[in-house]
Amino acid sequence: MTESKLNKIKAGIIGGAGYTGGEMLRILINHPNVDIAFINSSSNAGNYVYEVHTDLFGDTELKFTGDLSTDIDVLFLCVGHGDAKKFLEANPIPDTVKIIDLSQDFRLIQNSKAKSKTFVYGLPELNREAIKTAQNIANPGCFATCLQLGMLPLAAKGLLNNEIHISATTGSTGAGQSLAATSHFTWRNDNLSVYKVFNHQHLNEIGQSLNQLQSGFNQAINFIPYRGDFTRGILASIYTDSTLSEEEALKLYQDYYAGHPFTHVTNRNIDLKQVVNTNKVFLQVKKYDNKLFIVSILDNLLKGASGQAVQNMNLMFSFEESAGLRLKATGF
Repeated sequence: MTESKLNKIKAGIIGGAGYTGGEMLRILINHPNVDIAFINSSSNAGNYVYEVHTDLFGDTELKFTGDLSTDIDVLFLCVGHGDAKKFLEANPIPDTVKIIDLSQDFRLIQNSKAKSKTFVYGLPELNREAIKTAQNIANPGCFATCLQLGMLPLAAKGLLNNEIHISATTGSTGAGQSLAATSHFTWRNDNLSVYKVFNHQHLNEIGQSLNQLQSGFNQAINFIPYRGDFTRGILASIYTDSTLSEEEALKLYQDYYAGHPFTHVTNRNIDLKQVVNTNKVFLQVKKYDNKLFIVSILDNLLKGASGQAVQNMNLMFSFEESAGLRLKATGF
C-alpha cells in the first residue's frame, strides 16, 4: 500500500445539498488525504451530486444517499441550527468517528455536550492545541470567526477595557439556501439593510472566547450586522479606545497570528475580493487619535464555515493544516 493510501481517511457528510455541504464537497473531492464515503441528503437521495451542485459536473460521479454509515473516520454535520442535536439524538455515532458540527448547537460551553460526546470550540487561532486532541468539534459561526479574529490579540493581553463598536456586512449565502423574503434576488439586489441589531446570536460565542483569554471581560460589544447585495464574504470594521500606538498594535497582532497559516495582518487597505473563495482572513490594523481600528475580512462559506471545518479536520488527524485549502482568490 502506498504512503498516500495509508494517510487517507474516510469522510461522511450529512446535509450535502446546501451551501456549506456543497463547499465541503468541493474541498474534500480535491483533498489529498480524504476519500468521501457518502453524502447524505434525504431530499436528493439517488441523485448525482452534480445534479444539485452543477459546477461539479465532470469532477465526481458520487450520488446522494438517504443512508448513514459509521464505517468512516470523520462525520461533517452540514445541517441547520437545532438539527445537529436532533440528528445525534436519533443516530448513535460510535466514539471511533470524529464529528465536526457546522451548526451552532454545541458552540457554547453550557451546550457543548450531547449524550456522552463533548465538543471543543473549533477556532484554530484560539484553541489549536485542544483541537488536535479533540474527538468532536463545534465549528464557529461566520460572523463569530470574522469578529473574534479582529479582537483576540487584544483580549490575550487584557487590553479590551472599553466598549467595542462593530459594523459588518455579509453576503446572501450567509442566510442559507432556504428562501426568505430578504434572500430573493429582487429584494437583495441593489439593496442594503441592517438586522439583529445589538443581539446577533454569534455574540454569545464571541463573548465566551474573549472571556477565555481575558478573564472577567464584560465590555459592551455594539454589533450592527448588514445584509449585502453580494453572494459571499464578510467585511467587518471594529473600533475601540486604546492607548496602543499603531506600531504597537500592528506588532501585537502580527505576533499573535505568527504561525497561523490563514490569518494575515497588515496596516494597508484591504478589500473583500482578496479573500473570497479562500480560507484566508486579512486584518488591517490602524490608529486614529485614541481609536484602534481593525478591518477583518473572510469568505463566510470557507473560513467562516466549511474551510475552517476542514482546517479543524486537518489538525485532528495530524495532516498539514493547510491541506486541501490552498485556494486562490480571483482579482476580478
